[in-house]
Amino acid sequence: MAPDIGASNDQTIWSYGKARSTVKGQPLDSETIRKTDAYFRASMYLCLGMLYLRENVLLKEPLKLEHLKARLLGHWGSDAGQSFTWIHMNRLIKKYNLDVLFVSGPGHGAPGIISQSYLEGVYSEVYPDKSEDARGMQKFFKQFSFPGGIGSHATPETPGSIHEGGELGYSISHAFGTVFDHPNLIALTMVGDGESETGPLATSWHSTKFLNPIVDGAVLPVLHLNGYKINNPTVLARVSHEELEQLFYGYGWTPYFVEGSDRETMHQAMAATLEHCVSEIRKFQKQARDSGKPFRPRWPMIVLRTPKGWSGPREIDGKLLEGFWRAHQIPITDVASNPSHLKLLEQWMKGYKPEEVFDKTGKLIPELKELAPKGNSRISANPVGNGGIIRKPLDLPDFRDYALKDIEPGVSLRGSMINMSKWLRDVVAWNMKTFRVFGPDETESNKLGEIYKAGKKVWMGEYFEEDKDGGNLAPDGRVMEMLSEHTCEGWLEGYVLSGRHGLLNSYEPFIHIIDSMVNQHCKWIEKCLEVEWRVKVASLNILLTATVWRQDHNGFTHQDPGFLDVVSNKSPEVVRIYLPPDGNCLLSVMDHCLRSANYVNVVVADKQDHIQYLDMEEAVEHCTKGVGIWDWASNDQGVEPDVVMACCGDVPTHEALAATALLRENLPDLKIRFVNVVDLFRLISPINHPHGMNDRQWKAVFTDDKPIVFNFHSYPWLVHRLTYKRPGQHNLHVRGYNEKGNIDTPFELAIRNKTDRYSLAIDAIDRIPTLHNTAASVREKFINAQLAAKVAAFDDGIDPDHIRNWTWAYPRKKKNGGV
Repeated sequence: MAPDIGASNDQTIWSYGKARSTVKGQPLDSETIRKTDAYFRASMYLCLGMLYLRENVLLKEPLKLEHLKARLLGHWGSDAGQSFTWIHMNRLIKKYNLDVLFVSGPGHGAPGIISQSYLEGVYSEVYPDKSEDARGMQKFFKQFSFPGGIGSHATPETPGSIHEGGELGYSISHAFGTVFDHPNLIALTMVGDGESETGPLATSWHSTKFLNPIVDGAVLPVLHLNGYKINNPTVLARVSHEELEQLFYGYGWTPYFVEGSDRETMHQAMAATLEHCVSEIRKFQKQARDSGKPFRPRWPMIVLRTPKGWSGPREIDGKLLEGFWRAHQIPITDVASNPSHLKLLEQWMKGYKPEEVFDKTGKLIPELKELAPKGNSRISANPVGNGGIIRKPLDLPDFRDYALKDIEPGVSLRGSMINMSKWLRDVVAWNMKTFRVFGPDETESNKLGEIYKAGKKVWMGEYFEEDKDGGNLAPDGRVMEMLSEHTCEGWLEGYVLSGRHGLLNSYEPFIHIIDSMVNQHCKWIEKCLEVEWRVKVASLNILLTATVWRQDHNGFTHQDPGFLDVVSNKSPEVVRIYLPPDGNCLLSVMDHCLRSANYVNVVVADKQDHIQYLDMEEAVEHCTKGVGIWDWASNDQGVEPDVVMACCGDVPTHEALAATALLRENLPDLKIRFVNVVDLFRLISPINHPHGMNDRQWKAVFTDDKPIVFNFHSYPWLVHRLTYKRPGQHNLHVRGYNEKGNIDTPFELAIRNKTDRYSLAIDAIDRIPTLHNTAASVREKFINAQLAAKVAAFDDGIDPDHIRNWTWAYPRKKKNGGV
């Protein structure tokens, strides 16, 4: 056990000096240490070169201002620790023939990662102009944080990366998502000590409770304590050694410490510790696989404590650099204006002895080149890091076989979600190694419990006797549930990016918890479209239910459909939003989403029983078009409509259809066109989205001179935004959620937000110029009926029977022309 070295305020005690480690041993001979440290020096030289240089990359002449980049951008602080860890894993990959992916958690840690890919030769293979010579090195340096080049994270342009780290907190959950169903993979994951302060990272340590050592790989976290964030100490770097040990032991891990700054002893300590951890992983996996009995071991992890900006100058002009927050970004900021600091930078870089590690042409010398693995065993060449390479299409049952049959439009009452779950059950059963369902403890609540017949909930924790009564827990399950939307989303992202398929189901009001995660994923896949060697991955599919309009028991806090606004702001190349109005449309949409690639698909569908509208053939047609006139609900055939009643979403469709019936019953001479939208982006111009319809199509459906009363699932402003500059846009009147709610009955909530049938019918009357004032009595009738419904809900606690059990009463023309 390492001594308590974390409690003192004296930095020299806990950051500097010879290595102190939990695992003892000296696995490296002196020659291996020499080569390993030379490789480390080559990496650090490349890191500094990326930050500063655009010319004179091997320092064969004195460093001058014209050799520097005009703008110095990038981060130095975590580079050394990440490179150090990567280099030591290379030895074990060769020794044990390991399959390893590196996940870089620290923000802006790209130099440490990219330098390794360049030294391995992978970078030059992917980008031949960044060749392994002085000319290629010059381009390699210049591109970093440079216009037209690459960013300072492990962006999609980085070979072997599935995790950019633009937003902190997701390295562990991404890593676990990657190793699920990849039994031989080890995700070596660097966790920054700043990152460790985030909520998502804190919950993701529990992922070991869901890792099956028989079918899954392993995550080996390295918590990198370098002491500081941008300008502040980090929490975990300032607690005692004992407290850290207890923290991770409590999480269910076995922590091993490696701490110090003396490189020779640190190389020995890291080599011994990393090898011990790999041996532990292999031992646990062998035990489980040989016995066929899964169990939850205390998986190993490493706490690596090194100075921030390790291997840099300790002080500059009396101010601390290495081991202090000033090493976080550009370590010497004024080299262009301070000649002495320019000279200091030159001396620093030369201290890595580039002439010893690179030959005269700029190529890494052969004895160091031999330290890296070969072929796809190189970490940055691992196919999992370009998951589209290994992705195979799902084997999907024909969704049409699961159709809701004998549908009487506007009358049949069925459960869309519970029916779709039967299809999803078989999707799981047919793809037991490549498809998982993720969600925050809501799969049963969301009426998807049928899935458990094919794959139960993954659970590696303790079992109680009562779990047999509907617990649906199993170590070999296919449903991943943890009450952390962050962790579930991170698992799904890692699973998808590493070549598999999945679905996240969640309550609509709290999907906002992962707004920024989805933002980051959208940016990742959009950038991947620009990177030629990136192969498309399966789409990230999000199913939202427990929707805004059915929160009568939860109230105002659970009413927020605004996730659609968040997604609609993302690039049209990568986002899709679907609001199927009924069960057969839901099946068609879900099949389409699971077959797609490189999108974020958002599907919104309520989980309660609802009136059904379309048979399967009609549903497929409707979903294929994305928007369409429902002829059976319209009476404008062959004539100009007086009004267009439009809708998007299952509950809004119900109320819009009821409003149409009210108008037809009370004003039978009105000609009404009924339009339903299932693909939200059909509303937008094709100039702005590939799913958009042109203005000619728009006019054919919505007209350009008739009032349109549009009942929308979410905030109404989104439809106005999407339909900007459409012909006759001034005729478009959108009703949707207006941030009005309480413990309301469903109909009372609709009235509050003017999305109920009476409000819509009144709106139509007010908008039809030909009515003038002839419909005043009908209008008054609707107002009175609305007031009566509110009073009944308030008195009885439930909506009136004629509201709850309303059905469409008009006969429908059959396809052969009969009735």
